[in-house]
Amino acid sequence: MAKLSLMFENKLVKEVPIGSRPVTIGRSPDNDLPVDNLAVSNYHARVYFEAGRLVVEDLDSLNGTFVNDLRVERATLHDGDSIWVGKHHIKVDATADAAIPWDTGRKTAAPKINETMVLDTKVRREMLQQAAAMGERAQFSAGRMKVATLVILSGKIDIKEFTLTNKLTVIGKSPMATVRLKGWFKPKMAAQINQRDDGYYLGTGDKVPTVNGTPITGTVRLNDGDLIEICGVRMNFIFRE
Repeated sequence: MAKLSLMFENKLVKEVPIGSRPVTIGRSPDNDLPVDNLAVSNYHARVYFEAGRLVVEDLDSLNGTFVNDLRVERATLHDGDSIWVGKHHIKVDATADAAIPWDTGRKTAAPKINETMVLDTKVRREMLQQAAAMGERAQFSAGRMKVATLVILSGKIDIKEFTLTNKLTVIGKSPMATVRLKGWFKPKMAAQINQRDDGYYLGTGDKVPTVNGTPITGTVRLNDGDLIEICGVRMNFIFRE
């Protein structure tokens, strides 16, 4: 049976098997893997099987979830991967045979502190830098590192600039969306941007975006300076130094 091992400074804190229901990770003591760290959100992430694949999903945490130093919103896990939350990491053993008894004695006491502290440590800064580097390593040399960015030109978006450090960037109303749209009738996933080895690709969701004034008919590769319009929002796709 596959299992997760919560580690802190190479010391084992707790192990849990991955069964038919998701394994929850967070600071609240009623999680399957409770993490005693103020940089971890109360309900930070979860791991579960989907269509035969092992998946980790960030639960809109404040400081983010990382897999092998790459920040993710949702990602497929493989044997030997490490999930990082705050200063803790979780080893993924997808080939474990021994069944570990499931601890059903969950605690229900509320955390002592309800607010999650913003993690501003050397580890997190290095992770974000590595995530940005991995996104552009196929297009730029190390001496001219550039980071893909969406700059909002107009539309009802609170944040005006988004750095694309994830494999998947969702544009929509979904709580998991990177570019969060406002409005009752906005779709949960209007469009998506996928990071591949050779660049960034814009694809349709529930709506058809335009690139430089032309509606896309499938998945298109984005170029520096492209103008994207979707659901009343105009944005520039650019690479920043």
